[in-house]
Amino acid sequence: MAIATRDLELFVRDALAAGQPRPAIETALAQAGWPAEQVRDALDAYAEVAFPVPVPKPRPYLSAREAFLYLVLFATLYVSTYHLGSLLFDLLNRALPDPADAGYAFANPGSSMRWAVASLVVAFPVFLFVARLLGRELARNPVKRLSAVRRWLTYITLFLAAGIVIGDLIAAVYNVLGGELTLRFALKVLVVGAIAGTVFAYYLLDLRREEREA
Repeated sequence: MAIATRDLELFVRDALAAGQPRPAIETALAQAGWPAEQVRDALDAYAEVAFPVPVPKPRPYLSAREAFLYLVLFATLYVSTYHLGSLLFDLLNRALPDPADAGYAFANPGSSMRWAVASLVVAFPVFLFVARLLGRELARNPVKRLSAVRRWLTYITLFLAAGIVIGDLIAAVYNVLGGELTLRFALKVLVVGAIAGTVFAYYLLDLRREEREA
């Protein structure tokens, strides 16, 4: 696959150097069976400027620092969202106790709440700091939005958030069908849906905004 992609890049470069217009290059490659997305990516690698030879655009590169920052960003996001949900669950358990829940009588919600608060106090500010730092770097150098590690972690986050929302809805429907939908359970469903849905919507809109800008 790498060899085929290299052949495509060389063909596009030679065709542009020979003065062939971009629509004609796209048509020729489409007739040869190349996927339209790959063709657009190969053409987008060269700037549309007046110069005797094709001028390549800057390409994103993966640095150890960049990978570290994005891993910290998404790790603290996961920790923050999980413990926010845990804290809200504990508050709901206290506000709406269920006498039929034998496990809750032996649990120690105070310890769970302390862990949740401690995690939020540490992880969420780190998330905000790293997000702001990366946001400034992206503003200075927009090509970094195409970073492979950034896009992979974003899509993994979308996958996890979508899976949680789907599982949340399945649990809600299951309890409705069984006639066991209590107020406490309904509020927990809303908490999970709100947290996961917010994360999913934010990163999906971020990806779509990038596509429009591109």
